[in-house]
Amino acid sequence: MISKHKISIAGLLLGTLFFAFSLTPSLLPRTNIMQGLISGFAFTLGYGLGVLSRWLWACFELPIPNKRIQKIITYITGSICLLTVIIFLWQATGWQNSLLTLMGLESSAIMRPLIIGLIAAGIFLILLFLARLFRWTFRYLSDQLHRIIPRHVSYGFGLLAAVIIFGLAFNGVLPSLILRGADASYKQWDRQIQPDLEQPTDPMKTGSQASLLNWDEMGHYGREFVVNAPDTDDLKQFTDQPVKKPIRVYAGMRAGRFKERAKLALQELKRVGAFERSVMVLNTPTGSGWVDPAAIQPIEYLYRGDIATVSAQYSHLPSALSLIFEGEYGEEMAQALFQEVYGYWSGLPEADRPKLYLQGLSLGALNSDRSFDLFDIIDDPFHGVLWSGPPFRSETWRRITAQRKPGSPAWLPRFRDDAVVRFANQNGGLEQGESPWGDFRIAYLQYASDPIVFFDPRIFWHEPEWMRQPRGFDVSQNLNWYPMVTMVQLAADMVAGTGAPVGYGHEYAATDYLQSWIQLAEPPGWSREELERLQAFFAERDKRKTQSKEL
Repeated sequence: MISKHKISIAGLLLGTLFFAFSLTPSLLPRTNIMQGLISGFAFTLGYGLGVLSRWLWACFELPIPNKRIQKIITYITGSICLLTVIIFLWQATGWQNSLLTLMGLESSAIMRPLIIGLIAAGIFLILLFLARLFRWTFRYLSDQLHRIIPRHVSYGFGLLAAVIIFGLAFNGVLPSLILRGADASYKQWDRQIQPDLEQPTDPMKTGSQASLLNWDEMGHYGREFVVNAPDTDDLKQFTDQPVKKPIRVYAGMRAGRFKERAKLALQELKRVGAFERSVMVLNTPTGSGWVDPAAIQPIEYLYRGDIATVSAQYSHLPSALSLIFEGEYGEEMAQALFQEVYGYWSGLPEADRPKLYLQGLSLGALNSDRSFDLFDIIDDPFHGVLWSGPPFRSETWRRITAQRKPGSPAWLPRFRDDAVVRFANQNGGLEQGESPWGDFRIAYLQYASDPIVFFDPRIFWHEPEWMRQPRGFDVSQNLNWYPMVTMVQLAADMVAGTGAPVGYGHEYAATDYLQSWIQLAEPPGWSREELERLQAFFAERDKRKTQSKEL
């Protein structure tokens, strides 16, 4: 038998195959560092599968070639692996540049084999060390147990004990350390008051001396959200009709516990006259408390400032960490705020209350979806929702997508007669309906190239429907599904999703929000020429944002 200290030939062959597949395009362009990480994990997966197959071969006592034939097999395998790596590395730059071209960027990608290889090798060695540490732990525990119980029983208990030890380390101790460190770091950053932001002096603004919500307790993104609202001069550029200062209310983490934050937000809304406006938007922010300006500003312009927006922070952590470690916090905060705002709003005379919409991006969309129960609002529904980039874990989104009309693609579904639910992307979609859109409206804005929407753990062994033809225009035709490897690629795309140009991936464009709000909220009094000017204004802002990301 081959020594346990030698490299597995089957592992090397499958690992190389997985490494090659990892160089093919997925949803988003990659840097050399990200490609090295993906390739390292992919090679390790393939290598582990090869080792497992070799172990099963030995367990079934199948014939093993003699040393001479093994040597020949080794040389042939090595040659095949080397040739495969060279061919796929040669193609990698072209594949990445095709993605850049698809997204309207310059073809500037250069895949550097040395960087990719070194990073991939480092990942493989780290994971190989952990695997061998697990094997050593299992054998050590089994040997100790064998002193008091039979060998075959000691193997079972040894394996169970090793799994428990490593499970506690990677599901308990290690995540706890990561969470504590990250939370402390982000909490400190969140409390720092930006020197370029001045506390509002207008007593009718949240964060002012007259406000019920303290400026120092609003958090980094809360202060940005409140201060960076468009003023009346901005709004007058696009309309001759009367304008108002948009109202923005934000409750930071330090304002109290969930219910306290929600109650303070409601009291602040009443203090500044928010319920006297024509429209109110209940926003659920991302994990760190960020409210996407591209989502809120278009409707503020469309309603000429006659609008109030309220939001409340539920975490200091970015969405990815918040989703893993603090998922329930966002749901509880969203529910508390909805109950306070909707409870007061539904008690007002119908003719004297604003239109009420819910809005959320990414993790905010997920928690916004969980903030209300349809049976609680069915007698007096609010007006609608706009959820963008809904994470794949969103149960409502998954159910609607699974039950879509036959013939409609998974990346832009049509649901029943379009009277309640509609989907949009870069080319619109909310204007399409077999039946008129009802009074209660659910709108999804999603891009086919958004990995946070279309990632699914089942991709590990099953090709997803959104990869079938016809594909979204922003998805590469060179993308292919490979078992295990594609899941690693998409997991990496989720990390890099906000690094895409505006209008692709998880970077939602203000122009697409504008079109969505026009269809969803139907703002009155706009001519076609005025809307085209507003569209051009936000298109220029999207362009500048993409250029700043490239720099």
